[in-house]
Amino acid sequence: MNNHDYDLMVVGSGPAGQRAAVQAAKLGKRVAIAESQAVVGGVCINTGTIPSKTLRAATMHFSGYHERSIYGASYKVKQEVTMADLLGRADHVMQIGNDVARHQLQRNDIEMIEAKAAFIDPHRLSLTPSNGGPITEVSADKVIIAVGTTTTRDANVTFDGKHIFTSDDILDLDALPKSFTVVGAGVIGIEYATIFATLGVRVTVVDMRSRLLPFVDDEIIDTLVHHMRQERVTLRLGEEVSGIELVDGDQGRRVHIGLKSGKNIVTEAALYSIGRTGATENLNLAAAGLAADDRGRIAVNPSYQTEVEHIYAVGDIIGFPSLASTSMEQGRLASCHAFGVEARSFPDLLPYGIYTIPEISVVGRSEQELTEAGMPYEVGRAAYKEIARGQIVGDQAGLLKLLFDPETRKLLGVHIIGDGACELIHIGQAIMSLGGTIDYLIDTVFNYPTFAECYKTAAFDGINRLG
Repeated sequence: MNNHDYDLMVVGSGPAGQRAAVQAAKLGKRVAIAESQAVVGGVCINTGTIPSKTLRAATMHFSGYHERSIYGASYKVKQEVTMADLLGRADHVMQIGNDVARHQLQRNDIEMIEAKAAFIDPHRLSLTPSNGGPITEVSADKVIIAVGTTTTRDANVTFDGKHIFTSDDILDLDALPKSFTVVGAGVIGIEYATIFATLGVRVTVVDMRSRLLPFVDDEIIDTLVHHMRQERVTLRLGEEVSGIELVDGDQGRRVHIGLKSGKNIVTEAALYSIGRTGATENLNLAAAGLAADDRGRIAVNPSYQTEVEHIYAVGDIIGFPSLASTSMEQGRLASCHAFGVEARSFPDLLPYGIYTIPEISVVGRSEQELTEAGMPYEVGRAAYKEIARGQIVGDQAGLLKLLFDPETRKLLGVHIIGDGACELIHIGQAIMSLGGTIDYLIDTVFNYPTFAECYKTAAFDGINRLG
């Protein structure tokens, strides 16, 4: 036993903080979480991952997305879809998520403190209750910072919460706009762009880069772009925004977006999505001997230790890859290291899930990465429209693509766009992690009819290319 109030104080209750706290509690440590919000789960449950993905699921249901290829483009489950229809489902899932997270912390005897935490020195923190109560002081042997991020805002843009939004407040929309512009074509921006386009909104996407999501395989992005254009999305790539302002006109208040090329966009609503900044501003890091970079991120070593040995940082606050899945694992590993428990780190083969419509998931290297590295490869493809399951659910856009070494036949990358992509990717991930070859996919038997059959079809396609 040490003389501190807690063995571990975790700041932030998102995926990284929760997993860090639970792991330490399983090791018999005295653990507390300081959370500034009235709800647990951080951005993941309350404003980001869970609500946006639930909004996507509701969109696909009400829009009749899957049934359009069978019953026609005009088919909808409900002709006039409202934000209330969409958000009702999101609110329900968020409430359950909060309850599950809170119960998990309770049954592991983790103390939840609803307060803003700030360092007094490397071991002591001040806790300012969110309800206005008296400030208290606690000490901890180990500290894990897991405060996550906030949306990056431009001081010159008026975020009124009615017409101009960030991804943290887009769910406050009162009604579906007729037109919607996304500034910033990162993962979050493109996800919302495809969601609104599927609902029949005229969407415009603006980004300085000449290509969407450059870390994704080119063929997959080409498929996504083709689908987006079919949904009437206008792409303004290679364009820089010169100004965003609210203007009053005959049809009410509109958002005016000026581009440096001289083009102008007038839209009912705009999503400003140019990235996220670490939520470190109020932590008083200097008192602990720490500092954040210009994006609010904290540097750590491979064990997630900061420059101060007993203080760790995990999750989005440390930057790439900024995924809920990796954040959870970082939290677990940080707790294990803090208390001298050996734990195996996760492999380099991280799957990426992008919940656009249609969804995308990738693991391993892309064609462009293999080409740049001078590594020979062959390709095997399977289109969903060739698979019975694709016809049953009405997915005509799907594609599963395998990249493999023509000599060893080992899988080098799996790239999927289409229904269930974020689930299917784990089959390829497992094979790659175990050093498997494309022959496993040919020799094994998949349930019929399933999307998993795409692996076998793509494997045969690839083998046939070898002659």
